[in-house]
Amino acid sequence: MASSRLPILLALAFSSLSFVLSHSNREMWFQDFFPPNMCPINAKANTFYGIMFDAGSTGTRIHIYTFVQKSPENLPELEGEIFESVKPGLSAYADQPEKGAETVKRLLDMAIDAVPPHLWKKTPVVLKATAGLRLLSEEKAQALLLEVREVFEESPFLVPEDSVSIMDGSYEGILAWITVNFLTGQLSGQNQHTVGTLDLGGASTQITFLPRFEETLKETPGDFLTSFEMFNSTYKLYTHSYLGFGLKAARLATLGALNMEAVDGQMFRSSCLPKQLEAEWHFGGVKYRYGGNKEGETGFKPCYLEVLKVVKGKLHQPDEIRGSSFYAFSYYYDRAVDTNLIDYEQGGVLEVRDFERKAKEVCDNMERYNSASPFLCMDLTYITALLKEGFGFRDNTLLQLTKKVNNIETSWTLGATFHLLQSLGITY
Repeated sequence: MASSRLPILLALAFSSLSFVLSHSNREMWFQDFFPPNMCPINAKANTFYGIMFDAGSTGTRIHIYTFVQKSPENLPELEGEIFESVKPGLSAYADQPEKGAETVKRLLDMAIDAVPPHLWKKTPVVLKATAGLRLLSEEKAQALLLEVREVFEESPFLVPEDSVSIMDGSYEGILAWITVNFLTGQLSGQNQHTVGTLDLGGASTQITFLPRFEETLKETPGDFLTSFEMFNSTYKLYTHSYLGFGLKAARLATLGALNMEAVDGQMFRSSCLPKQLEAEWHFGGVKYRYGGNKEGETGFKPCYLEVLKVVKGKLHQPDEIRGSSFYAFSYYYDRAVDTNLIDYEQGGVLEVRDFERKAKEVCDNMERYNSASPFLCMDLTYITALLKEGFGFRDNTLLQLTKKVNNIETSWTLGATFHLLQSLGITY
């Protein structure tokens, strides 16, 4: 569990945060995302909290944010965050929704300890599920959400009408972009030097940035653009979520198992895996048997050709990003840590070519790395192909890999909490 108490002035974060979405199905996003009929928090309270759950494909995470308002005349400050996670994700309990809800309850018990009892009824709790539940059938996904809703109803916290739902992937990218650029100070005053964000989850991947050139806006599909006003500035973001292109979904696609029923005894093989490997892997509540090509080639070159089929021609490539810098997190960060490209605590700056260099090293010496993770070669090769052939980044594009900024997790959840608190009608 990580906790921090670094005050971050929210200034205009709540009073001027408003979205004007660029196409019709997003016009009422605030109302859909967090309904306006929530009970307002008393803005005069010294301290108030927001509880946001991120129900991802590989794990469920709780973020408990603490905000302080020292006097009615002062704006609130983000004082800190308590973060914890459990594995596997809710989607692993597709056939056992009660057990899935139990993992949420264990995390929610932390909030009961963290939030003072006299503020429980004024503290909202919300869970937003991401790509893992989007891949399930509607019936199974809704069964899970219903069980979680019951857990919330039995808690002492404020439970909004739409407190448990599946979030559209595009909003995930937007909210992560807000979080990173807010924490890095890029949204304050006249500062327009924003950074793009890349998020690689288990089932989906998102790319979000603020285009600088009119040509980019003209050449971009309309549903990739979202306009909004924030901090007295207007932003028109390029943002898109690619379902099925997360790291673990990409493993299935490379193996030829994505969207296939796992038949008993069926073996999925790849040149990205050690030749003699035969093992089992669970994802999304399904068990897969996988292994290496015993008679075929292994190594980076044949692996890259396999992975290339997953991404080549499948993603939009805006020319502008080729020379831009991006923040990258989630599995980009994790695999860089796993292979000593960056420090776990500090993160670091990499070029795209660094992932390719490490992929070649791992794939061409697979037996040496097998004990750490049999998928390491495949994962690094996929990241390389996704960045270069998928998005179209140059080899020398800089990526800032980080888990935290100012001791706050670089997650979409902070951006979502901004929306939540605004919808609660906080005034100063």
